[in-house]
Amino acid sequence: MTATMDAETTESFQSLSPATGEIVGEHPVHGKEAVDAAIERARDAAVWWAGLGWKERRVRLLNVKGALTRSLNRVATLIHRETGKPIEDAQLEVVLAITHLDWAARKAEKVLGPRRLFPGLLSINQKAVLEYQPLGVVGVIGPWNYPLFTPMGSIGYALAAGNAVVFKPSEYTPGVATLLAEIVASIVPEQPVLQVVTGFGETGAALAGGAVDKIAFTGSTPTARKVMAACAERLTPIVAECGGKDAFIVDADADVDGAADAALWGAMSNAGQTCVGVERVYVVDSVYETFVDRLTEQARALRPGEDRGASYGPITMPGQLGIIKRHIDDAVAQGGKAVVGGPSSVKEPYVEPVILLDVPDDSSAVCEETFGPTITVHRVKSVDEAVARANATPYGLAGTIFSGSRSAAMNAARRLRSGMTSINGVIAFAAIPALPFGGVGDSGFGRIHGADGLREFARAKSITRQRFSSMNLTSFQRSDKDMARALQLVNLLHGKRYK
Repeated sequence: MTATMDAETTESFQSLSPATGEIVGEHPVHGKEAVDAAIERARDAAVWWAGLGWKERRVRLLNVKGALTRSLNRVATLIHRETGKPIEDAQLEVVLAITHLDWAARKAEKVLGPRRLFPGLLSINQKAVLEYQPLGVVGVIGPWNYPLFTPMGSIGYALAAGNAVVFKPSEYTPGVATLLAEIVASIVPEQPVLQVVTGFGETGAALAGGAVDKIAFTGSTPTARKVMAACAERLTPIVAECGGKDAFIVDADADVDGAADAALWGAMSNAGQTCVGVERVYVVDSVYETFVDRLTEQARALRPGEDRGASYGPITMPGQLGIIKRHIDDAVAQGGKAVVGGPSSVKEPYVEPVILLDVPDDSSAVCEETFGPTITVHRVKSVDEAVARANATPYGLAGTIFSGSRSAAMNAARRLRSGMTSINGVIAFAAIPALPFGGVGDSGFGRIHGADGLREFARAKSITRQRFSSMNLTSFQRSDKDMARALQLVNLLHGKRYK
């Protein structure tokens, strides 16, 4: 459901198609009073939802998944209209969201349910139980580039863990969030386990500073710092997935054609507006020329537009156009060579493909997140050099390795300072619900997806129960005999020398 408007305001705003400028929908601007009221409703809903137990929540969420699947084309059409991305890409986004919701619903009890642990010989008379309990109310602040898939990594997993959710979507894609809440409410009508609050930065700030039990944020690094500051007032924990400047490494023995195809998709799909998209490519010298030839040939065939034949759509957020233009201009001004496109490729609301060579490492096009359909390609002597240069930014979200050697690729993947790495494919990890998703450094912290993602929205609870009387070391009635026995056991267990 969507939260009601603040009693003191009737302000609203419109979501627009970035491709045509047409009005897609109108939504309320929720103020602090409305956000706080939504959190209070969520508090009651969370108690009810947690009380349903694992089996009933699983059935409800699987039915939400079914309803979302039956509404796939309707949801994808709205994603297409609000973001401008091609309808097929919007459909793929819904498919990925469905896949993750299914996994979370089916695996929650196995990951979070009670389990017995061995207490150790010193505490052999104790039964040790570990379980994970819901946090209560989770606030989710979502992005506009993947307005369903990305927040589902928090919403679906938080709901599966037994929490209620208050979701603040981007002001560019409020309709997608509202439709998702309607679908959830059609399956779970008893309580508002998922509510949506719409508006601008002030609405997000009210949610971050509200009486929630955790915030799941996706967005830019500067905004993440502001959200963290608001959370600090209440010591509210936060999981943050921020921007990236992801690297793509091509080894000397790589499948060059496959690498060029993957790099192009990773960089240009969704108009380059992908946090784990490819922005920097490092190619070993012996295959550099061949790779550049393949990449540029394919890139010249791409075309942005609003029609079904377009390769990708417009830049969703108008303010990003200036950043993309600045990065291209800076790269060229510092000696970079545009072999496809260039400064004139920025044609509001679209940006044509841009491939830049010989761009200095201190250029903004290499150091800062561009979030547009641009690639900088760099010649390196070895994979070791590529890894070192790839790691030379404060970001650490994802990366890609193309290599003919499994061992070399795995070695390089482990050395990349990133939360996720794909080998001989691009962004493959996002489609695997069991794998955690998140970054390091300026790319954020914490994880969504997978078992780690479920635990992100629960608190560990440790319980012990004495099964029989034994030596009691935590008593003023402790005997010398009990202490002697304990010391003898400790010496037996831990006193040996290790080699």
